[in-house]
Amino acid sequence: MGEQADTAFKTTGSKWLLPVSEYLGFPLDQVNFLACQLFALAAAFWFRLYLSPSHANPLVRHAVATLLGIAFLIFCFGWYSVHLLTVVVAGYLIIVKADINNVHSYSMVTAMGYLTVCQVSRVFIFNYGILSTDFSGPLMIVTQKITTLAFQLHDVCCFVFNDFFFCSVGSVRPSLIEYLSYNLNFLSVLVGPCTNYKDYVDFIEGRHISQRLRHRSGTCTGQNGYDKTPDLSPLPAVCQKLLVCCGCMLFFLIVTRSLPIKYNVDPDFVNHAAFLTRLTYAFFSIQAARPKFYFAWTLADAVNNAAGFGFKGIDENGKPSWDLICNLNILGIETATSFKTFIDNWNIRTGIWLKTVCYDRAPKHRLALTFILSALWHGVYPGYYFTFITAIPITMAARAIRKSIRHYFLGSKGLKMGYDILTWAATQLAICYTVMPFLLLAVEPTLVYYRYVLSYFKHVELLREAHKGGTNTRTHTHTLTQISCRTRYLDTNMHILSLRQTRTWSHSDCIQRMPLCGHNKRPCHGEREPMYPLHPRCPLDVYECVSV
Repeated sequence: MGEQADTAFKTTGSKWLLPVSEYLGFPLDQVNFLACQLFALAAAFWFRLYLSPSHANPLVRHAVATLLGIAFLIFCFGWYSVHLLTVVVAGYLIIVKADINNVHSYSMVTAMGYLTVCQVSRVFIFNYGILSTDFSGPLMIVTQKITTLAFQLHDVCCFVFNDFFFCSVGSVRPSLIEYLSYNLNFLSVLVGPCTNYKDYVDFIEGRHISQRLRHRSGTCTGQNGYDKTPDLSPLPAVCQKLLVCCGCMLFFLIVTRSLPIKYNVDPDFVNHAAFLTRLTYAFFSIQAARPKFYFAWTLADAVNNAAGFGFKGIDENGKPSWDLICNLNILGIETATSFKTFIDNWNIRTGIWLKTVCYDRAPKHRLALTFILSALWHGVYPGYYFTFITAIPITMAARAIRKSIRHYFLGSKGLKMGYDILTWAATQLAICYTVMPFLLLAVEPTLVYYRYVLSYFKHVELLREAHKGGTNTRTHTHTLTQISCRTRYLDTNMHILSLRQTRTWSHSDCIQRMPLCGHNKRPCHGEREPMYPLHPRCPLDVYECVSV
């Protein structure tokens, strides 16, 4: 316990806030992260009001944004921030020196390769006892930005030569200060999101709002009814997002910390609790794990908005929208009625990046390649690969089911509501099954979780087959070729408590060793599902016959 407590207050960065960390009982790396984000929020207001394009030239704004971002990295991660500086400099050299036909390939291999090497070293350094805000998070965001810019430059110069792409991406390679500012600016260096390079440069140079008010056709002329750029304050949007952050933080302190994910694979809980109890806990613990992501991404969005970045345009109600770089839709996540809807509303900017660099370019197997790239981008922990590989057939199955049956439920509001409720429940259960390994990380706890989930559904299938066989005993033929007899300890005051050992016997061995089925008092010939026949030599053991 003492070692775990000491580890919780370690960090690779500054230890100035260690007394605050000890007083609040939060890990030091989280305290450093939150302090930097709150400082970034205050600096963002100052950046918009006192370092606006009308008060400072773009070079000064680029330089200030970059220096603040580097200071945050050093404060949070210490010398590990060198990794981010290294990959950014390497990315810039590729942008400048590489042939435009191959710049995207070189950038992708370099950025993803360096990220993977760092992720592997991270596993060995921390040995699964990872800090929740270690250097790999910003490195993942930088990887997205480097590759996004490289792919956009390649596409503009090699394939598309129309006004829309030149207006939205740009046709010249960035300068060093622009490149450093785009990748390391204090607004998004810690938690993102990944933004469009041209949007960021427009924000620095004071054209962001006017560009977003252009004609819907996407051309670079027109002002959409405005003779000059209006002064649209982001303050209402920032206040709204900060309220969401406060609610998420309150939820985290009250609920999330009382529903730890690892309790799902606690041996006592797994062996003692009923399946429905375990399933209910898995559902609520997964739900409770989301607010920390809601908090981080919403706060990052508020920081960008406070600086005047993130204006999307005027919505259908005539109000300004500041959701251009929003990374999630909480309502869409919690009410998702399909696996795809959930994914589309979760980590939105990463989804756009995956679509840009992989899904839209893969000649075949686009879905599988995109999920594999996502797993590789997240890291090398086995749980990530369990999650994203499992998500491939689930997504394909959800698409097929939706396409084949959804139209039958659109005839009336009642049917549509019933369909939405059922698909919402199915989606949440699929998320519980799929996302759990992502949070457990390691192989062993993941297999424990899979074992008790899959064993339940196998048992249900066996009961169905047994019932089917029992209703037609004359024509029922013996199809059980092997029986797995699971030994469980029988307590006098409780039911089965824990799994002691597993033995696999042939059917004839099972008949010889366990001649009677518990519920029908006759030899077990596979005609019915036996109810824990007693082994004559081990009166304290209970054997359950299950076909395999």
